Amino acid sequence: MEFDFDKLDAKQRYKLLGSTVTPRPIAWVSTVGANGKLNAAPFSFFNVFGEDPPVVGFSIQHRSEIDMKDTGTNIRLHNEFVVNLVSEDNLDKMNISAIEFPPHFSEFSEAGLTPAGSVKISTPRIAESHVAFECRLTQIVPLGPLRSLVLGRVVHMHINDDAVIDAEKCYIDTRKLQLVGRMEANSYVRTSDILQLPRISFDAWTPVEP
Repeated sequence: MEFDFDKLDAKQRYKLLGSTVTPRPIAWVSTVGANGKLNAAPFSFFNVFGEDPPVVGFSIQHRSEIDMKDTGTNIRLHNEFVVNLVSEDNLDKMNISAIEFPPHFSEFSEAGLTPAGSVKISTPRIAESHVAFECRLTQIVPLGPLRSLVLGRVVHMHINDDAVIDAEKCYIDTRKLQLVGRMEANSYVRTSDILQLPRISFDAWTPVEP
């Protein structure tokens, strides 16, 4: 079967993309509002895009053309944010933070999250997260009237000590992070089942005979 995206509406396209581009990592973004309230919101249209400079990005779906959601508003205000990753043990708290709370609510309070100080920016990270990236805003790219791509430069990283195999060599035990990924609809997947597949060098490759 084939789908012509030019003939589908945004909701249909979202359903097709969200159920096939999986699993997707989850950016649990913490920001600070103009009123000083701490905000936390999950975004599964998220990934890493470079290492020199180190850039991560996530996409925000706005409520309307004039309502950019609290996360987008806060990032525009302070030019910084923290991307916290979601593990199995904080999945329920992440789900609470996904509720559409009014701006005067704090997802930190509602979900029972603990703010932890960052090193290079003023925005706190989520202490319950096993991995967190302090980011300074690089740019916000409009992706149409109801979406924006937020790109940030990672300036500092926090990770649980027990997940570090060798700090000098930057070796991480990914399994110990117990990260989860987003699947279709309200489904998630564990990342503990990992396949090892070494890359093949050209010198080791036996060409196929024509």
